[in-house]
Amino acid sequence: MSTKPLKILIIDENLVRAAILEEGLRDCGELDVHHIREMDGLLPRVAAINPDVILIDLENPSRDTLEQMFQVSRWAERPIAMFVDRSDSDAVEAAIDAGVSAYVVDGLRRERVKPVLDVTISRFNAFHRLQRELREARSALEDRKIVERAKRILMERNGMTEAAAYTRLRRTAMDQSRKIADIARALVTAAELLGPGEGS
Repeated sequence: MSTKPLKILIIDENLVRAAILEEGLRDCGELDVHHIREMDGLLPRVAAINPDVILIDLENPSRDTLEQMFQVSRWAERPIAMFVDRSDSDAVEAAIDAGVSAYVVDGLRRERVKPVLDVTISRFNAFHRLQRELREARSALEDRKIVERAKRILMERNGMTEAAAYTRLRRTAMDQSRKIADIARALVTAAELLGPGEGS
């Protein structure tokens, strides 16, 4: 089964600089390249193209222009490389905060486009994998906490041992084809509605 070529969006008002990017992209194999030259109404136009990767090229960006590009970055959640002629530490930090995967200062040359594209996609994927793992770890921790609270409720209100309380939760979850944490959360919510006696 054939896969669709990667859809690349170039955002650049300068035709000469955009041409350099397009030449560099030719070294990357088959790609579906789009180009936005006007900055007005940028977000809906980016959304209409729905690219896989965004390359933003800014010669001497003003703060307003940078902020507009950072809005695109925050909204898009795609691999984004931003090429600028010069920058400062505040702009770099703002780019990172906005989710720009590669911020390239004074580096717009045809031979650099492919390596930058590869790094941009790789960094984006690594960052989002770490984010997913962090969310999963936080979720698992919250689940453990809620199960512990539910066990305490059963132990205090029913005089059960910790093992018996956990067995009750597990059996109820199995009977209802639900997660133990979901049963525990429902029990804690019910105990909070019923008032004192839950334990903390």
